[in-house]
Amino acid sequence: MPTHDMQLVRTPDGRDLEVLVTGPEDGLPLVFHHGTPQAAVPFGILERPAAERGLRTISYSRPGYGRSTPRTDADTTATVADDAADTAVVLDALGLDSFVTLGWSGGGPRALACAATLPGRCLAATSGVGIAPPGAEGLDPTAGMGPENIAEYGAVAQGSEALTAYLEEHGTPLFSATADDITRELGGLLPPVDVAAMTGELADYLAAASRHAGAQGIVGWRDDDLTHTRPWGFDLDDMKVPTAIWQGTEDLMVPFAHAQWLAAHVAGARAHLVEGEGHVSLLMRMGDVLDDLLSLAGR
Repeated sequence: MPTHDMQLVRTPDGRDLEVLVTGPEDGLPLVFHHGTPQAAVPFGILERPAAERGLRTISYSRPGYGRSTPRTDADTTATVADDAADTAVVLDALGLDSFVTLGWSGGGPRALACAATLPGRCLAATSGVGIAPPGAEGLDPTAGMGPENIAEYGAVAQGSEALTAYLEEHGTPLFSATADDITRELGGLLPPVDVAAMTGELADYLAAASRHAGAQGIVGWRDDDLTHTRPWGFDLDDMKVPTAIWQGTEDLMVPFAHAQWLAAHVAGARAHLVEGEGHVSLLMRMGDVLDDLLSLAGR
């Protein structure tokens, strides 16, 4: 079994970030940005192929998830780009400089933020099944989305108070889900290809990451959602770091149209729009995703 080092890193503004590190000590750092709502827990489906490729995997729980301190400005001004700044703080604390990064689902925009705002350190970035920014021209963000996410988007549009009430009523059961019932909890968000993939180690990971996400209640989930209602804090058309977009055609959590939009608007992005894969099943292609990321970085 791989060794995992869990620690707390203090930010300049006095917050704690929960950081999980595993893999070869001399490996190229791979920063993994987890989905929404999730937190940093061991993830063998990513960590094993990463270690085989000489990568040291670093993940951290975003503010409000796990043991990471919530942001005080989450209701007002916090942006996706702020999480890239936290990434730099984590790397500094670990004594690391250059890195590659992968974000999945809600973590996708965070990987793009690293590419946009840390070009001197980030060698390449991949957004896997990530959403497009708010106000994306010509995109209906909920078209093709499962009913649970459509309802959540509606609550987000009503503001923090309404979103809090919605998540406390409808979201909290996910925080106690086991591997045996995670599929039921995700309900209409899973197409058949994702249901088929939700077994064994993948189901264990998704359940564990969801349970740990709720260590402080719904605050991390709520604050993640709120950052997606305002500008991300960087320009997609001014990327100076190689990027890739991965998405499956059957995704009901983040519809395929989001990836098509990102592929057309992220400057120089390499698009992998995969026929027949869903939001979850695409995780089983992790070796391919990492090989592509390393090729972008020239490794």
